[in-house]
Amino acid sequence: MGLSVPSRTETVAHANELVSSSTGLLFELGPCRITNDGLNTTYNPHSWNEHANVIFLDQPVNVGYSYSSDGSTVSTSPVAGQDVHAFLELFISRFEKYADLPFHLVAESYGGTYGPNIASIIHRKNQALAFAPTPGLRPINLASLILANGLTDPYFQLPSIVDYACEGPYPVYSDPEGPECKSLRTKVPTCQRMVKACYDFSSRLTCVPAAVYCYAQIFRPIQQTGVNPYDVRKTCDPSEDGDMCYREMGWIDIWMNDPTIKAELGVDPTREFESCSEKVNEAFWLQGDGMHNSAARLPELINNDIRLLIYAGHADAACNFMGNERWLSELDHKFHKEFAASKSTQWIIIGSGRVAGEVRSAGGGGFGAGNATFVNIHEAGFVHDINDMERGY
Repeated sequence: MGLSVPSRTETVAHANELVSSSTGLLFELGPCRITNDGLNTTYNPHSWNEHANVIFLDQPVNVGYSYSSDGSTVSTSPVAGQDVHAFLELFISRFEKYADLPFHLVAESYGGTYGPNIASIIHRKNQALAFAPTPGLRPINLASLILANGLTDPYFQLPSIVDYACEGPYPVYSDPEGPECKSLRTKVPTCQRMVKACYDFSSRLTCVPAAVYCYAQIFRPIQQTGVNPYDVRKTCDPSEDGDMCYREMGWIDIWMNDPTIKAELGVDPTREFESCSEKVNEAFWLQGDGMHNSAARLPELINNDIRLLIYAGHADAACNFMGNERWLSELDHKFHKEFAASKSTQWIIIGSGRVAGEVRSAGGGGFGAGNATFVNIHEAGFVHDINDMERGY
């Protein structure tokens, strides 16, 4: 995960999947991007820190530059969330000028699992401090949780991969009634039964098999077509583009492992930076962590007026807009009826008049972003296309 400290009046944390949040920093929304095969950087005019103080935090332990001094490891999102809370307490005690600012937790992809766990722990720790103040600790002013193309409720989201591939705005298969789509649809009931068993029993014995089956039978066939599942308008050759389908991920490793950069950052020169840690990924996979219903942690937050924003790029098949909108529509909270009755409205860019996507929202009395909001961003994948941004998004 990555952290960065919103506007000079608020604070944002940004969390990636089982990938260093330096990816978000150097590939997506930080002040600069890596260029020239990892040998240089260029200014990013669309950086979030133009409007916010942002902290990019490498978590869990052993992702990116992060490590534990005693060699301990983390393999579940709830435990990782405890570490993040501890970090934030240390941060605001050291940088007190940020302590009372609104804090916004932002997570993407696997962060759809991390984010609700982290936000829930922050909220409950805040409640505990309100009941029994502890010297040296203070509440974190959590204002909102933002999940971007996240994996949050697999029961709804994994089947949506089939719907997206066969009937989405950028269909992977040309015939929605063809053999590929018919075959994929037969896998959905078993996948959902296995995910439901994971929800009900919450054990490795139920959650790991659900992950193995659903990804092998539903997600893997999409990958084998040669499309980039994170932006199906593009192709992906892992031998050239890497496992994540973006060769720039490798550029980040080159840049971050440069001895000069390590020295500037004060990093132990013997530590090897990895954008994506296979060991950490395997540890979480073997716990079945990603098959848990992280959405179940959200109603308590919403009911206590911590705002929720879910957004997804129109061209991402993996954690696509269909599945994200479905689980949010089913989520039970005090604004549920209002959200379920809401209709999508156009999101129009002020000034250009361009239609950038669609929005559904509940709460807020019709003003602002609302308390539970879903945004479908047009002409975008999991990683926002740089050319789209340059055209005015």
